Amino acid sequence: MIKTMTVSELQKRVQESTKPFLLDVREPHELDICKLAFDEHIPLGDLPDDYEKLPKDAEIVVYCRSGARSLRACEFLEDHGYGNLTNLSGGVLAWANDIDPTMQKY
Repeated sequence: MIKTMTVSELQKRVQESTKPFLLDVREPHELDICKLAFDEHIPLGDLPDDYEKLPKDAEIVVYCRSGARSLRACEFLEDHGYGNLTNLSGGVLAWANDIDPTMQKY
């Protein structure tokens, strides 16, 4: 089952010792505009070729610009045996709006 997490929840979780594994599925040019800290960057289109490098035993929080691509990535990963998946609701746009207003929006 795919869970959702708000950016406020993520902000708290990344401070914990058991922080989740963060997967950014945006395109490379989007990282030049703004980015969050992440453990792995795999654009959504590359996920079918590269998903096996992700840890199966970790909680994975997937994010993109708004939450749509990350939901598709979560669905793909769930179909390929990953179980502890969370979609970041609102993506980096929500992070910019609610957590870091200095972050550039696009």
